[in-house]
Amino acid sequence: QVQLVESGGGLVQPGGSLRLSCAASGSILSINTMGWYRQAPGKQRELVATITAGGTTNYADSAKGRFTISRDSAKNTVYLQMNSLILEDTAVYYCYSLARRTDRAYLSQYWGQGTQVTVSS
Repeated sequence: QVQLVESGGGLVQPGGSLRLSCAASGSILSINTMGWYRQAPGKQRELVATITAGGTTNYADSAKGRFTISRDSAKNTVYLQMNSLILEDTAVYYCYSLARRTDRAYLSQYWGQGTQVTVSS
């Protein structure tokens, strides 16, 4: 099994910053992509940013210029630095991983339990 554990969410004022972390653990052979999605109340889950094992990043338009995704492959950990937060960033943020387990030959998707980010004055 593969577990993803997020941390770093919380309450922040507009214009503030937060840093999310997500550590993957378990029977991991390799991790291809890690990233972050978010889901606001009444809305579908949407991509925020992803990063591949080679370091290629992909950002939602709403995240470009404000958020930075990074990865420590040695620790199986992904980070999301969020700056200039706005009210619309309020959501539950989910960590995502596309990984290969030690007992399976194929890649599978894994999700964290989510961490709440609330932007409010």
